[in-house]
Amino acid sequence: MSTTHTTEVDPTATLTTPAGPGTPAAALRPGRMETDRLATRIAVAEGRERKSITSPLTGEVIGEVPLGTREDVEVAVAECRRVQRRWAQTPVKQRAAVLLRYHDLVLDHQEELLDLIQAENGKARVWAFEEIMDQAVTARYYARLAPRVLRPTSRLTAAPGLITAKEHHLPKGVVGVISPWNYPLVLATSDALAALVAGNGIVIKPDSQTPFTALRAFELLQEAGLPEGLVQVITGPGTQVGSAIIDTTDYVMFTGSTETGRAIAEQAAGRLVGFSAELGGKNPMIITADVDLDRAVETATNGCFANTGQLCISIERIYVEQAIASAFTNRFAARVNALTLGAEQAYGPEVGALASKAQLDKVTQHIADAVGKGALVVAGGNARPDIGPFFHEPTVLTDVTPDMDLHREETFGPVVAVYPVQSVDEAVEQANDTDYGLNSSVLCGDVKKGKAIAARLLSGTVNVNDGYSSGWAAVDAPMGGMKTSGVGRRHGREGLLKYTESQTIAVRSALADKLMSPGDDAPAFAKRFTAMLKAAKHLPR
Repeated sequence: MSTTHTTEVDPTATLTTPAGPGTPAAALRPGRMETDRLATRIAVAEGRERKSITSPLTGEVIGEVPLGTREDVEVAVAECRRVQRRWAQTPVKQRAAVLLRYHDLVLDHQEELLDLIQAENGKARVWAFEEIMDQAVTARYYARLAPRVLRPTSRLTAAPGLITAKEHHLPKGVVGVISPWNYPLVLATSDALAALVAGNGIVIKPDSQTPFTALRAFELLQEAGLPEGLVQVITGPGTQVGSAIIDTTDYVMFTGSTETGRAIAEQAAGRLVGFSAELGGKNPMIITADVDLDRAVETATNGCFANTGQLCISIERIYVEQAIASAFTNRFAARVNALTLGAEQAYGPEVGALASKAQLDKVTQHIADAVGKGALVVAGGNARPDIGPFFHEPTVLTDVTPDMDLHREETFGPVVAVYPVQSVDEAVEQANDTDYGLNSSVLCGDVKKGKAIAARLLSGTVNVNDGYSSGWAAVDAPMGGMKTSGVGRRHGREGLLKYTESQTIAVRSALADKLMSPGDDAPAFAKRFTAMLKAAKHLPR
């Protein structure tokens, strides 16, 4: 176990807001006219029960969506499947061109998309812009990758020249996507882009809290040339809509909690359909004694508190070598206390709202439990209802022990624990001591040493001198979780090919009939084929 450590900080330090309490005065954008229009695109029958969507920024209602049923999903899948059959016959280059046009549309409409993301999710605009960047990068990447990777490819056979084989990639058919609320643009559409360019249709259940961003994104895709009906968006409870999607689609992509991921895995396994899931994390950061402290403080701040800590790959545990633990913790606490909170739909605030009361309750419970058992709050620690209903100060704790809930449980909010350690070996041991394995970070002065430490960490991505963004931005490399943090990978070739079925078409020549058939003389056949096998060993691949 790491050594407990008490850090001295300025008790008068407080987090700031850009313009004082109650800053937002203007009505949120977009208005009800736009959200009501977007709601008409939801593939749900008339007369369904409706749900009001409230903004975490202010608590005001920004729109309503219908609650779909199993019957709605069945109808949507059938329509999607009808359109998908034609889409699958569209040349890959034409499908890729849709993604490139979407790339431009997202950049052109970014202010509108940023407003939607902020209104639904509550995040600060600077972190909402991450989603815009992701869309452009991902769309461009798969548009360029797909024509190359999806074309028929010759494969080596046991009898070169006598038997030829080509690998083809056929679309799965209809892909079900179940996306969460924390990245309403990225996690609704980034995986969908790969599935669509592979020739599939999409039936998606965005989180009921954040449907409008997804609806607008798929509307832009249609404007870019995607056939109408190829994407079906259905809102509603996971017990009905989510379950029906798993029961009726040909592949499932899920992002969310490990607990829900297990349930989805069981349901998909019963139908023998594939699935991919990015699940929970309790992501560690290791800071070595040779690090540049100023750089480390800034990197840790972004790695922990981007998107108000509501990020599967954000950092929740920091292990610092003892020699610099006090200096780092003091500087880190001061930087965190200086972060600005605000509810404006504009660049400026560094920290936005939590997405819901449930998230706020989880954060406050974890902090209260830790403090009640002896942990020390060195930055933040308080809810901020003066700014908005679900705001909470970014919080740093020390003296966290294994009996505290936040020691092992994912908080998924603006809370991080700092642990002094005696050595890098202790840090690695502590970092790996978890059921999760999604993302890790190493901050160091010696990059070679940092990469060696990274190779010892059991997580799907490891960032050296960064918190999370470099691993995510490496779109040509697979990204996903080890252990209970996920199954499958997004990004890279794997993120595209998982939405396809591999098919091998092999052709046997007439000469092969003569050389490779036993005929009436099986011993001669065996002798002849033995000679061929020995010779093949010396052939170039």
